Amino acid sequence: MSTPAPENFGYYPQPRPRLSVDELPAAKNTRPIRSLDGLAADTFESDEEPAEFLAFAYAERRRDAA
Repeated sequence: MSTPAPENFGYYPQPRPRLSVDELPAAKNTRPIRSLDGLAADTFESDEEPAEFLAFAYAERRRDAA
């Protein structure tokens, strides 16, 4: 007994056009970064939270490695 072929057998998605490094930002409608202030984010509410986060992240890494 043979198994039926999948319906999309032989289907390959069309390749995306290759864009140069200079063409990619224009294709994504991106703008250059004018100031690092625009990248700043208020991620943590207090000065202690970054240290707590790093301690948690390191503990999780050690837990996963064990």
